[in-house]
Amino acid sequence: MPNALITGITGQDGSYLAELLLSKGYKVFGLVRRASTETFERIAHLHDQITLIQGDLLDQYSLSEAINQAEPDEIYNLAAQSFVPTSWQQPLLTGEFTGLGVTRVLEAMRFVNPKIRFYQASSSEMFGKVREVPQNEHTPFYPRSPYGVAKVYGHFITVNYRESYNLFACSGMLFNHESPRRGLEFVTRKVTDGVARIKLGQQKDLKLGNLDAQRDWGFAGDYVRAMWLMLQQDTPEDYVIATGVTHSVRDLVRVAFEHVGLNYEDYVKVDPAFIRPAEVDLLIGDPSKAKKQLGWEPEVSFEGLVAMMVDADLERVSNGGGRVR
Repeated sequence: MPNALITGITGQDGSYLAELLLSKGYKVFGLVRRASTETFERIAHLHDQITLIQGDLLDQYSLSEAINQAEPDEIYNLAAQSFVPTSWQQPLLTGEFTGLGVTRVLEAMRFVNPKIRFYQASSSEMFGKVREVPQNEHTPFYPRSPYGVAKVYGHFITVNYRESYNLFACSGMLFNHESPRRGLEFVTRKVTDGVARIKLGQQKDLKLGNLDAQRDWGFAGDYVRAMWLMLQQDTPEDYVIATGVTHSVRDLVRVAFEHVGLNYEDYVKVDPAFIRPAEVDLLIGDPSKAKKQLGWEPEVSFEGLVAMMVDADLERVSNGGGRVR
């Protein structure tokens, strides 16, 4: 039975990854920060199947202790300050968690057991003001937010440790991936939650920013499968994980409202307060390498994803709120 340690296990990706690894016979450990209030909703159904270890990406010693305790064969570093708008409000904290935090995990792994296989959660936000369309593993980075800049650091420090210390360390440049477990602050969940509340008469309108921004959206459950596949290869490499299809925020709201029989134009209002200081207008990934070398294919379509999220929010809101999952 292999052991895996997941940082960020309480997040969207962490919960789906934990489910996947458990289904494959892994013993799963999750790193969680000490807090006065616990936010374990996404992994509550896994409580008896996983082991949680306290630790923090800002504390080097706690990371070494976590690795000593879990004795992992694989580490998946999913923890970060992951909300792009917050990175303008807290750029230093974002740099500490999302950038330097990667270095701390790699250092801990290198000293405790350099034979561990390491996955770094890189991001399509690294491409930012894109240099080419679609974006692949060789597209130059041009990040447009403190979050994107921090992710570039995390990406390249992973490459550097791989090349300098011969570690099995790789990055997945994941494009936007969503699910019913996505945080309510992200535009996809903001839309599907808003649609559910409007349909149920609890909300009158939905305020959004740039409706013309285009993203490559996929299902988080599909994307964590790619993470696992990367660590099963003979050599560590970096991969773009995406659907290869782009949709605008306007497409998102249209499909979501149509799913409940409503016209989005009757409810959606553009609010300048939600426009980013530096917008990323077009992200679309080229997953050819992942499809060829990993045998990976996304299984959930954009329309299927939106319908899944709207239905989950309809059920949650009609039940008085409920869990984020």
